[in-house]
Amino acid sequence: MKLSQRITNITGGGSDGWDVFYKARRMIAEGVDVTELTIGEHDIRTDPVILGAMDQSARGGHTGYAMVPGTQAMRQAVAARLTERTGVPTTYENILITPGGQSALFAAHVATCSPGDRALYIDPYYATYPGTIRSVGAEPVPIRTHASNAFKPRADEIAEEAAKGAATLLINTPNNPTGTVYGRDTLNGIAQVCKDHDLWLISDEVYDTQVWEGEHISPRTLPDMAERTLVVGSMSKSHAMTGSRIGWIAGPKEVITHLINLATHTTYGVPGFIQDAAVFALAQGEGLEGEIAAPFQRRREIAKDILANQNTVGLIPAQGAMYIMLDVRATGLSGEAFANSLLDSHHIATMPGESFGQSAHGHIRVAMTVADDRFREALQTLVEHAENLAKQTTS
Repeated sequence: MKLSQRITNITGGGSDGWDVFYKARRMIAEGVDVTELTIGEHDIRTDPVILGAMDQSARGGHTGYAMVPGTQAMRQAVAARLTERTGVPTTYENILITPGGQSALFAAHVATCSPGDRALYIDPYYATYPGTIRSVGAEPVPIRTHASNAFKPRADEIAEEAAKGAATLLINTPNNPTGTVYGRDTLNGIAQVCKDHDLWLISDEVYDTQVWEGEHISPRTLPDMAERTLVVGSMSKSHAMTGSRIGWIAGPKEVITHLINLATHTTYGVPGFIQDAAVFALAQGEGLEGEIAAPFQRRREIAKDILANQNTVGLIPAQGAMYIMLDVRATGLSGEAFANSLLDSHHIATMPGESFGQSAHGHIRVAMTVADDRFREALQTLVEHAENLAKQTTS
């Protein structure tokens, strides 16, 4: 029996970028002690007080079908959060609750891309971006960035591709995998391209609570951008609720109305007891969010201290998110080859830069998601491994 081209082409016929991660997981299953610095999974779990609210809701009977667009309380809580933090008036009618940020990314592209449309995204990118675009029948078009500019996109390079025809532009700030935070000048340039070329802007803002330098600016706040911007948000990173699968899309009311129809025919909503727990979590405010973000800011300082004392491994300025991007080109290896070498030799698992696009060739992404002492030891070992490889290259 024949499968659809759309489903068989999600990864573009090649690797999905997660080969080193799968290899590390196989080693762990075989009993090998691996320090896993691959995926963005907090080393702490969801706060017990949030789980208590979830348990209370479930035992109270909120285990049936919830409203497909999201409960009124959850939609209003997200709307209030966005209004307070961005200054853009937002009501529950501007919000759709989704089963996680990934579902929101898919829905946003369904809403804005017709089959065959070109959909732009910034390279390096979160590994699912091109597959998400292919899943809706659109053509993924990467916009290359450069390590020398901290992987920040340039408006003129986006405009060059937009001029060839495109429906959407997908951005992510604070950025996964690079840790870069887009400043106002960068976002103003992006906004102007979107207006000049009539692009929808899809803004992935799931790391908005993890900013170490500068500030998080939602492009929805920029002049004339609210009506052409869809914001993707999530409880996963801000509240360590990765397994709860709860996120949202914020956008114009007309778009949300159509997306509710999509949700009716696909996900049919998010469990009510999870939404109740999320409402409780959001009500705890910035204090709880700060506690969850603090370990990553602390480990960023550990990384800066270690990397300041050597000249082999380069650190891309890590302004936000729970990752650091390291330049290992001095070893003479690609990011993938270095990641495999480090895993084989020292049982330390990182993600190759190539998993996130060709702009990050020769780099690796390190998730700061293990305890401080183990993180420090792993990073020191990584540097020593790189130095030994670099010596072999020059000898």
